[in-house]
Amino acid sequence: MMDFLYFPEDKTEYIPAVLNLLLFVLGAVIVMYFFYKHSKKEEKKIDEQYSHSEKTEKEDQFR
Repeated sequence: MMDFLYFPEDKTEYIPAVLNLLLFVLGAVIVMYFFYKHSKKEEKKIDEQYSHSEKTEKEDQFR
């Protein structure tokens, strides 16, 4: 009967798993960086849009 967990005697069998893990972690970090960058662009665009509309509303109140 095979044990539930398998720990190999030859530790070089861990190398592909560690490389795979590092690849996916690096990919996740890159994706999160692009999400963050895109979010900042969207935030800036919305701030400019609403700050422009607030200025025109204030100008209209004074007329």
